[in-house]
Amino acid sequence: MAQDQDAGEVERSGERAGRVTLSRRSLIGGAGTAVAGTALSVTLGGGVAKASPAAPDVPGRGKDIADAGSLPSVRDIPRRSRVVDYEILELAALLRAGRLSSVEVTRAYLDRINKFNGPFETYGNNGLYNAFVRVDEAGALAAARAADKRLAACRRGGDPVPLLCGIPMGIKDSVGVKGLNAQNGSAAFAGNLALQDATVVARLRAAGVVLLGSTICSAFSGSITGTFAGNAWNTAYVPGGSSQGSGVAPVARLAAACIGEETGGSIIMPSAANGATGIKPSLGTVSIAGVMPLSPGYDVLGPMSRSARDSALILATILGPDPVNDPQTLSAPDPFPKIPLTPRRGRRPLQGMTIGIPQTDWMNAGGSIKTGVSPQSTYGAGHLAAFNRLTGQLQSLGARVVQFPGLDMTDPSQNPYFASSEVLTTVDGSPVSPSAAVVNSNRYEVRFSAAVADFCAGGIPSAAAVATLTGQYGRRAPGETAANFAAADRFNGGISGAVRYEGEQRRRRLIANYTKALRDHGVDFMLVMSIGDVIGQRSGGPGFPVFRAYYQVPNALGWPMVSFPIGYVQGLAVSAQFWGPRFAESDITQAMIDYQANYPEYHQASPPDPTPPAAARSLPSFEDTGPSNDPLIGEAEVRAALG
Repeated sequence: MAQDQDAGEVERSGERAGRVTLSRRSLIGGAGTAVAGTALSVTLGGGVAKASPAAPDVPGRGKDIADAGSLPSVRDIPRRSRVVDYEILELAALLRAGRLSSVEVTRAYLDRINKFNGPFETYGNNGLYNAFVRVDEAGALAAARAADKRLAACRRGGDPVPLLCGIPMGIKDSVGVKGLNAQNGSAAFAGNLALQDATVVARLRAAGVVLLGSTICSAFSGSITGTFAGNAWNTAYVPGGSSQGSGVAPVARLAAACIGEETGGSIIMPSAANGATGIKPSLGTVSIAGVMPLSPGYDVLGPMSRSARDSALILATILGPDPVNDPQTLSAPDPFPKIPLTPRRGRRPLQGMTIGIPQTDWMNAGGSIKTGVSPQSTYGAGHLAAFNRLTGQLQSLGARVVQFPGLDMTDPSQNPYFASSEVLTTVDGSPVSPSAAVVNSNRYEVRFSAAVADFCAGGIPSAAAVATLTGQYGRRAPGETAANFAAADRFNGGISGAVRYEGEQRRRRLIANYTKALRDHGVDFMLVMSIGDVIGQRSGGPGFPVFRAYYQVPNALGWPMVSFPIGYVQGLAVSAQFWGPRFAESDITQAMIDYQANYPEYHQASPPDPTPPAAARSLPSFEDTGPSNDPLIGEAEVRAALG
């Protein structure tokens, strides 16, 4: 389903673009079921230089990204011991030169999936990585053969071929892939077949990407620690969530890259936990049409791979306006600033950049938020050493790295929106906070509860599944004995326009205040560490002993963030993040590319393969708990942690 953030902004964007402006309800309400909606009109992204003309008779095909000048020379590509160790841009060069075929690459990934993924359709511990919950092997091989034909024609002087042609990827279980179930991390959604590709999937398919299947996610995209998958470096440890399979698969060499979805940490946390290189785009950069929504106006889709260049290429392919299916993409610049694919030359490529380390970016350590102290003081010894090494490396590349106050999210005068306990009104017996006024109103407009009710009434799910879905998407109003969909719809739809407007204005004031905090200190973008100590095991205890308390703030602001590995402690990845103002993807991605070009040892590291368990061994059942990706639940958790 397409989703949106602010009616006024969408209407103004539509007027600026000279497009017909329709009501949000008519655009995104629809009558479909809960889930992966229909991508009605699709064009390819085109966020990097050189595009060939579109073929008008090919549905879903727009601008082909075919900038072969961004590829490394075949003679300069280091020889990897395994096909699955090549980065995407290296594979693209080898495929173009005929040194590898897409079928060969796809089979290499499928072989590893068959050996190390474990049983499919298992929302729990399957004994191995469990990165893929389902795989379409026949479809993947057919797509690989088609890609090889396109590549062969290109070598004979035919049409240019997109750089991603022939590259095997996975797609999060909450995103529609035509012909596959989309279950959002739960067997309760079994039978929820995607009738069309999500816009992002259609753009990847048009680019010739080989779609391997669906990567597992936390139940209903909830937990940011995750336990269904095993960590890429040690399957006994948490993988991060909710896009856990998409974080595990590229690092474990089960896919070249994956698409993740984030509402409040779901791309960044699994990237950080596994040492993947992930990009969480700004709100509106990438269409989320065809995604099972969690919180419209927060939800975003983004790439997760092993390198900054690879993730940048994927982002450049999938970004761009999708006015029919996702009006919030009208708020992004068009054309979007070109996404870089190559490192800058010279010894000091970050010269002139000021990177700020916010000192009020409080950490949650041991279940309580440590206010009044530097975030770095809460880091574990190994993580602090890696962070200090990173700051020195960035300075050696020419950046000015400074500590600055940032914005104190515990101060209501600076943060009038997020994690506020203030009640704006009461609807159907329940209080409405500033953020709830926005989130719940947006949920109503995408038929968040009503669509699930339609699915339940369609006769597909079992009685047990209906009970599960009603408990998840319904609401128990005061005085009622059980959750139901009607109560959820009454609450979501009962928030008045005035109250919603007040919530949206507070969100805008928070964005303005955070922007000012950067400008006052001349900061271009920020450096943070989302996970500050060694992650926990899946078998119990805190998944993240130390993590950013306000990990959901980038989504509340709609700002982009990138995550990349900077070292390893106790055999597990240590990662850092760049975080910048809205639509700063090009700047923070370029800085990440420059860093990895000079310090490749972290993102090129390969984990050991797991040992398959004995067939007769009883596998422990892990509960998928942890801090929530849902902004409303997350805000309640913040208030509790503050005491």
